[in-house]
Amino acid sequence: MKKRVILVTDGDENAQEAIIQACKNLGLYPLLSSAGNPTPLTGERLLWEIKQAPYDPVVVLLDDRGVVGEGKGERALEQLLLAESLDVLGVIAVASNTDRARGIEVTESVDRHGRVTRQPVDKYGEKEPPGHRFLEGDTSEILARFPEVKVIGVGDLGKMKGRDDPAHGAMITTRCLQELTGD
Repeated sequence: MKKRVILVTDGDENAQEAIIQACKNLGLYPLLSSAGNPTPLTGERLLWEIKQAPYDPVVVLLDDRGVVGEGKGERALEQLLLAESLDVLGVIAVASNTDRARGIEVTESVDRHGRVTRQPVDKYGEKEPPGHRFLEGDTSEILARFPEVKVIGVGDLGKMKGRDDPAHGAMITTRCLQELTGD
């Protein structure tokens, strides 16, 4: 049986805390060994750890630490997207202030107020202006090669001007996960 996974293109301490709280809210399994800036494990090792998870969906953090182009987090992300033993429910693509990123089109976004929108958002969870089609993030460019994967755009997890504070329930991160689990 395939393990269900949700992949997240962020892994710093704030993102980790938001994911932990959101997973508690929804009964999901956060793969804490995947957290780091950059991602500390290879795709192969992450795949092994996912298979060891006691239940699913498993939430996996992947981070490039601001590297434009294909960094460690993106290489691991690609390996997981290609893994036949996984059922990828979708990807939460986190916006950053990366100027040189090409960006990706998202299926939808969750803004800093918890509203679902068809527009991409910026790092602060604000909707991009009309006509702006791409979410810019340093670990998300690889997703353009996987148009069949559902991609939820979001601002910087655990932050967004306090709207996603884990101490207050990490409600924006929780909403993103709900969009992929159907809860």
